This record gives sequence, C-alpha cells and structure tokens, in this order.
Amino acid sequence: MPTDSILTATRQFLGVDPSVSVLLVPIKRGASGRTIVRLKPEGRPSLIGIYYTHDREDNASFVAVAEFLRRARMNVPQILYDNPHKRVILTEDLGDIDLLSLKDSPWEARAPYYTSALEQIDRLFYTRPPKELHLQPPFDAALYQWEQAYFLEYLVETHLGRSIRGLLDHPALVSLRERMGASARHLIHRDFQSQNLMVHQEKTWLIDFQGLRYGRQEYDLASLIFDPYMAHSADEREKILAIWEDIADERPDPGILRDCAIQRLMQALGAYGHIVHLRGDESYRPFIPIAAASLRELIAGTELEDVLAELLEETLATAK
Repeated sequence: MPTDSILTATRQFLGVDPSVSVLLVPIKRGASGRTIVRLKPEGRPSLIGIYYTHDREDNASFVAVAEFLRRARMNVPQILYDNPHKRVILTEDLGDIDLLSLKDSPWEARAPYYTSALEQIDRLFYTRPPKELHLQPPFDAALYQWEQAYFLEYLVETHLGRSIRGLLDHPALVSLRERMGASARHLIHRDFQSQNLMVHQEKTWLIDFQGLRYGRQEYDLASLIFDPYMAHSADEREKILAIWEDIADERPDPGILRDCAIQRLMQALGAYGHIVHLRGDESYRPFIPIAAASLRELIAGTELEDVLAELLEETLATAK
C-alpha cells in the first residue's frame, strides 16, 4: 500500500526502528492521483510523504523540478528523501495554511501573500533551466486543443449530457488555440492557484510544480486571478493586477490575459467534470458554477459567445 511504502521510507530516512511511533495524517490536495500524507514521528519535526504512480508523466518530475527551483532561489519545499524505484518522496513540511484557507480573511491580511506569490512567477519569467532538466511538453496549439477537448468531453458531454460533435472544430475555438499557441514562451507553473500556494515563514511557497513547462506567463496570472476556489470579486481581481503592475512595471495585455483566462477556465471545468463524474468526488461540484460564471463573463462580446454561452447558461441553470 502507498502508506506502507511512505512509512518504510520515513523510518529509513530517520534511521528509527518500528518501535518509534510515526503518525500519518492524510492530506487531500488536488487531482494528481498521488498519495500525500503528513508524517509526525515521535520526538521529531513533521515532514511530508508523497507516493506517486506513473499514470501521469509529470509526477516523476517533481524532485528534479524542485531542486532546479531551489537553485533558482524559488520558495519550494526541500527534498529530504527520494526513492524513484519505490516512487516515494519525503519533503519538508510547509504547514497546512494555503491561500485558500485565508479566503475569508480581510484583503489587507492576504495582500502580502499575493505579492509574494506574484514575485515567484516574475522570477520564474527570467529563469532558464539547464538543458538536461526534463520539462513537460510546452504549451502550443495542440496542447491548448487538448485542454479544449477535455472541457468539451467532461463538462459538456459528461456533465451536461450534450453532444460535442463538431464543437472542437468551431472557428472560435480554433482561433483561440492558434493565436495562443503562436505566443512567446516562458517558464510557467501551470497550476498556479490558491491550493498550490502555501503560506510559510511569512512568505508564499509553491507546491505541485511538477507540471513546469514553457507557456504564456499570463496563463499563470489568469489562473490566480480567476481561481474558482477563491471566486475573487472584480475589486479583488483589480487589486491583484495592481500588485502585478508594481512588480512587473506593466500590466498584461488585456486581450492576452482574457484569452489565457478563458483557456484556463475551460481546463478547470473539464477537470471538475472529470473528478465529479469519473472519480465520484462531489467536493469539486460547487466550483463548477463558479468557474462557469467567470467564463461566461469573459466570453461576453467575443466570438466565443456563439459557441459557449448557451452551454455555460445551462451549466449555471443545472447548478441551482
């Protein structure tokens, strides 16, 4: 069992025998398919244990990416132990406070952590990985098409029960992925949202960065601003953009940011549909109407309104 493998690795790392108590506390985080636990060894600091499968290629990249990001002075957890054969990783414990857990705190209390988070992707923008580092495939028109197909399959077909025949080839969706795929590329986190941004030592730390790849920086920015878990108000979105402007000395192009937000929200809706209907995890269902409402707002007045508006209205109606 995954927990047995993690526990064995922990005892090996600590050099303790079975008589020493090690408490395992499950951590439910994201949809990567990994088993993640907090380990509390008797008389020692806690640490995080990860067991992964090869069902997703990026899971095996976690350690190499973590070490690269630490060398680049990014805020990521230290790798304490790695056994690729057993597929077990131990990392330092950053605690259990993420940006999502601060959702109900006043903006003034949250703002410093948004600043710290955005400083991380600004640094990532200027960071160049070594040639030997294996990254995930870069964002291009084909990958954006995969995200769109994911959205259509699991949100439209599975969740709504609607036919998706011909939708992927709609000129508006083709145009979106082609113009985004032709854009400049820089390193991006790929899942830059509140559950992957931990608050530790008064700063924001990145986790779940194994999907690191080349893409549009605005994709990460859009992921944070239009995060369905946070459901930011228009005022909060503006405040996040103001922080970014202070850091980067400019605002993102509104058209590019909107394209990235539309694409990201389609990906998120596909993921929620997949998790709810294929994995049976109902905890993600409340985020479907939140993401759908944001996407409906973003496509208003664009060529995408003709192909997506009715589907999103139905998504919102079925959630009531």
